Amino acid sequence: MELLTPDFGLIFWTTLTFLILVVLLRALAWKPILKAVNDREDSINEALQTAEKARAEIANLKNENEEIMRQARAERDEILKEAREIKDSIVSQAKQAATNESAAMIENARKLIENERMAAVTELKNSIGELAIDIAEKILKKELDNQDSQKALVADLVKDIKLN
Repeated sequence: MELLTPDFGLIFWTTLTFLILVVLLRALAWKPILKAVNDREDSINEALQTAEKARAEIANLKNENEEIMRQARAERDEILKEAREIKDSIVSQAKQAATNESAAMIENARKLIENERMAAVTELKNSIGELAIDIAEKILKKELDNQDSQKALVADLVKDIKLN
């Protein structure tokens, strides 16, 4: 049974050896191990903070990008609206100019037609007048071939002059 129960000396030396080993491990191994573990924990925490900052920056950049895209769309819509307004204005001005020009051309054509008509009427009157004079001349020549007819015509004309 002695084998199963330890001696006081064995317990003492085992305990002493254990304590020396603990002190040596604490001085030589645990401090560097704990320091390495703490350093590793700090670097992991820094990496997590950096990742969180990067995530926040990415979210911020994404929001800025969306805002820039929204502004670009608004500017594009504004430019398209202005282009439509300019197009409508140009079309309207062109229609107005065409209407004014066609009205002026119609008025010029009316004046030209009126002038031509007046010229034709004047020419027709002149032709009729010349024709009437020719006819009257021929009639008078035929009637005034004898002397008695001439005297009677002159007397009638003189009577007409006195009456007027």
